[in-house]
Amino acid sequence: MAILSLASSLPARRVASSLPASAATKSDFRAALRHLAGGVSVITTGRGEDRTGLTVTSLSSLSAEPPTVMFGLNLASSSFPVLARHRSFGVNFLSSAQKQVADRFAGRGGEKGPARYADAEWSEGPSGAPLLQGALATLDCELEELIERHSHAIVIGRVREVRLGSNDAALLYWRGDYERLGWMAEEAATALGLRSA
Repeated sequence: MAILSLASSLPARRVASSLPASAATKSDFRAALRHLAGGVSVITTGRGEDRTGLTVTSLSSLSAEPPTVMFGLNLASSSFPVLARHRSFGVNFLSSAQKQVADRFAGRGGEKGPARYADAEWSEGPSGAPLLQGALATLDCELEELIERHSHAIVIGRVREVRLGSNDAALLYWRGDYERLGWMAEEAATALGLRSA
């Protein structure tokens, strides 16, 4: 006997908010989100002189079958038109040793476009997207959909290739600063007595 879910038989619909528009202020919202720890990833897109990227903590898996990820991208970002043109992107999960890469792609030093790729080694994924050497893992993605909402777009990408990298500590962002989760491979080997201190 088949059991049907009531939710799956109902048509999808948008739910209107019952809260007044002024209930959550921008500053309160940002203050609350500072308590949400997030893994730091760099999104790369474009080729040659028409390449750029950004640092995100909003990356999430959407589906395992097919492998799909999503993240939020500001419509005013310089990365938005490049991503829309090239229709592919790389996702680079950063290790705790890659804070400088995170800062550069966040624009903290004022670098833009191809200048953000300086002082790191890159390879090319099947889509042409730049992938960071030494990252914990990289994903080569084909742009599947851009859904514009308010000031941002929800970017949905189909993962075409996965490359697993180092087994080092992960770079996290929490309360406005970088943190790390886990040990670097060298530290773990020393702690386990596999290497002398």
